[in-house]
Amino acid sequence: MIGKLKGVIDSYGEDFIVLDVQGVGYLVHCSARTLQALPAAGEAATLSIETHVREDQIRLFGFLSDAEREWFRLLQTVQGVGAKVALSVLGTFKLGDLASAIAMADKVSIKRAPGVGPKVAERIVIELKDKAPAYSDLDPAAIRLSGALEDKRAPRPVLDAVSALINLGYGQPQAAAAISAASRSAGEGAETAQLIRLGLKELSK
Repeated sequence: MIGKLKGVIDSYGEDFIVLDVQGVGYLVHCSARTLQALPAAGEAATLSIETHVREDQIRLFGFLSDAEREWFRLLQTVQGVGAKVALSVLGTFKLGDLASAIAMADKVSIKRAPGVGPKVAERIVIELKDKAPAYSDLDPAAIRLSGALEDKRAPRPVLDAVSALINLGYGQPQAAAAISAASRSAGEGAETAQLIRLGLKELSK
């Protein structure tokens, strides 16, 4: 099984490169983000490789880092997500942004990836939400609050404050993070108006 390839880029295709490794040309499928980051044809490149073996074919998928390859594997544990959709997601998001979107249950952002509909976006969030925070640099308190918002378990002033910020045009992840910080600052029992005021201060930083 191939785990890494180091060679010279021979040519580019729509969603792949041909990597010349000591005279052997390997066709390696990559995400759009990876293709954009690779050097021009004729230059050296090193890729982490995921090998898919089927009865009728062997396909190689290339990544700039082992972390990107791990996400490729992780995404495909979700029902309805195959290699093509996983590459589409990785081509749409930086890894940190993807982890944050999943951790914050931001299904709207996940749907931006081509080939990802509402049901698949929801499954990605639900099935990976316990794994994504480990890859995210988000405040754990903001992640917990986002989960509470999804389940309507947050206190009413917090729910109303987040809703007010969303109505002002902020996305749920930003609103949840701001109100999470505002709640820590104001303490328990804070009123909606105070949380909104403090949340807007956080967003203006």
